[in-house]
Amino acid sequence: MKVRQNLYIDQSLSDALEALALRPGGNKSRIVNEALGAWLARRATKEVDDLLKPRLDRISREIGACRRDVEVVLEALSLFVRYQLTVTAPLSEADTAARAVGNERFERFIAQLGRQIAGGKRTLAAADADGDGR
Repeated sequence: MKVRQNLYIDQSLSDALEALALRPGGNKSRIVNEALGAWLARRATKEVDDLLKPRLDRISREIGACRRDVEVVLEALSLFVRYQLTVTAPLSEADTAARAVGNERFERFIAQLGRQIAGGKRTLAAADADGDGR
């Protein structure tokens, strides 16, 4: 269904519309209808963008902070491993008792890590809550 509208537009726009309508296949109603539809679509898109932009900016900042935190943790871990490997003397092949103790400690470490992750606990958060600053 089409609705008749009586609109007032600037003379320069009216002249441009008239020139477009004189071309083959030109139709003032179709031209105005398409132009108005395109303008309304762009405006609706802009409003959605305006609503989402602050949220997307916040999410981008949070992702950047998480990326930085992960890089710090990885760097700390790599420095610790390098230090530990540098200062710890290698075990002899014959020292099976020490190797068994090391393997047992590693298994306990992995089990504790699994419990911490599954329970959502964080060791650093607990240390900060204790107020010891570590």
